[in-house]
Amino acid sequence: MNCTEEKKKLGFASDYMKGAYPAIIERLAETNMMETCGYGLDPICESARDKIRMACECPRARVEFLVGGTQANATVIDAVLRRHQGVVAAETGHIASHEAGAIEASGHKVLTVPHINGKISPEQVSIFLEDYYNDENHDHMVMPGMVYISHPTEYGTLYTKKELQELHEICRKYHIPLYLDGARLAYALACPASDVTLPDLAEFCDVFYIGGTKCGALFGEAVVVPDPELIPGFFSIIKQHGALLAKGRILGIQFDTLFTDGLYEKIGEPAIKAADKIRTILQMKDYHLCFDSPTNQIFCVMENDQLEKFGERVEYSFWEKYDEDNTVIRLATDWATTPEETDALIEIL
Repeated sequence: MNCTEEKKKLGFASDYMKGAYPAIIERLAETNMMETCGYGLDPICESARDKIRMACECPRARVEFLVGGTQANATVIDAVLRRHQGVVAAETGHIASHEAGAIEASGHKVLTVPHINGKISPEQVSIFLEDYYNDENHDHMVMPGMVYISHPTEYGTLYTKKELQELHEICRKYHIPLYLDGARLAYALACPASDVTLPDLAEFCDVFYIGGTKCGALFGEAVVVPDPELIPGFFSIIKQHGALLAKGRILGIQFDTLFTDGLYEKIGEPAIKAADKIRTILQMKDYHLCFDSPTNQIFCVMENDQLEKFGERVEYSFWEKYDEDNTVIRLATDWATTPEETDALIEIL
């Protein structure tokens, strides 16, 4: 994808290319000249926090608004881990593959394990932790101090409530926190294949974040800490990591809007419907779908000659080389994908 010039192509390269849900833009305009205190300490941010706590059925939760996903991951992981600890993640996890070493830059190693369609299983985590403590040299090694997962994963796949509960139990056994990256959480909540709810996340995760950037907000993520005592001094740590927005009201307005009348749980529905329709056509046309992804990301194999022509009309994401003659690409729908855009893509396919 070449971003150096504006192109009149169908946009299916990613799910954060559009601006924001119209109601958010309206509220930002309405409150543009309002003066409030900064850094998320204003009444609008507090209203958004209360709405998120209510949606998560977790009245004690600490909720903080950060400017982006990488900042949220780097800040939370650095805040929770001790100096000698690392974080366990799938080798395809965002912190391991697409954050330019942000976690390592804070002094913590990402301890990768093989993935299964983007996921790590409770069994894998249990074996990994058991092997660490059974190794007589473990005091000379990086100590696993956290387990990181994302829902949906980088491959668009989903954890089940049972898997989440089992991961939670394993982490409790070894006294380490479970952290969930929810950059695309709205698409998981809108997906009929998912049985995980916001209250489930509050019950089984020690920290998680609710994605805004990819889910209808201009930018920003809401970090939820069900037990507020887990991260002492969290506000100062956010500031230290450059992730604290002085005009915090801008973040509060966005999440206050997203969590009014259950909008966040519904905002991903157009993306899911569009992706399902595209997947159906791909299967009918005998394209090879690489992963069993039920959310808004679609991964398929396309012949290189065909891909060149396809790229003249559609923005897509390169994923990986399949073989000498074929490439795996990703098509991503989003909260604003229209039926007209979907039908146009299907006609091209």
